[in-house]
Amino acid sequence: MTPESAGPPLYAEAHDGTLIAYRVSAASAPDDARPVLLVHGFASDAETTWIRTGWVRALNAAGRPVITVDLRGHGASDAPITADAYAPAVLGADLLAVLDSAGADTVDVVAYSLGNRVVSALAELAPERIASVVIGGAGPRELFAAWDLDEARAYIIEDRKPGNPLIAQVLGPALEAGADPSVLLAVIAGMSGSELAVPGGIRTLFVVGENDPVPAGAQDLAHEWGAGFVTVPGRDHISTLTSRHFKDAVLGFLDGGGADTA
Repeated sequence: MTPESAGPPLYAEAHDGTLIAYRVSAASAPDDARPVLLVHGFASDAETTWIRTGWVRALNAAGRPVITVDLRGHGASDAPITADAYAPAVLGADLLAVLDSAGADTVDVVAYSLGNRVVSALAELAPERIASVVIGGAGPRELFAAWDLDEARAYIIEDRKPGNPLIAQVLGPALEAGADPSVLLAVIAGMSGSELAVPGGIRTLFVVGENDPVPAGAQDLAHEWGAGFVTVPGRDHISTLTSRHFKDAVLGFLDGGGADTA
């Protein structure tokens, strides 16, 4: 167990009673430093995405307190099994409950993959709570919108090979890791077609792996928004997370620098 993950999580209670697990790490951070909220993607958790990859350590070393959260249905959070429990607005409200519980008035946000859709919902709900956003591994196309839910269900429940190979590529590792099939299906149905949108007054940076097909169209979207854009050389959707290039780009952005590196 790494030092950042030691100890039990804290819990924020969502409006429907769901308990959302989070941790606060403030090692060496000044009392007035703005926290960084880290939001993971589908079929992952804060430990896997942000702690084991060194993100919490790097941000703390830069003097920033960090709030990590396990989205509902993931990690140590409660896991409802109905699709409406995973509507974007519901997950966005979960993040707001975490910020309130942690006493964080405003945060910078770094999100990855599907987590960006959740942050978009938070930004719609409470834009005044967000100072800046880093959109990692995401673009205008929402992955689940192109999936046939019946195909996904047949693969998860019956191990039937899907016509869309991406379904098996994404869900296979999650199932092997012991994810609950009912929760996976609920998240897919609830989040399918969710928007990627950040209000224009919020500083935004896109970061994508050079070999990652998931954020297709992200560079054009960044240009349209007037946002920064960084490509991480030689990395795919998973390996981008461990890149020092990614961390350095984010740290520079959080310090107020711009970024526009193709």
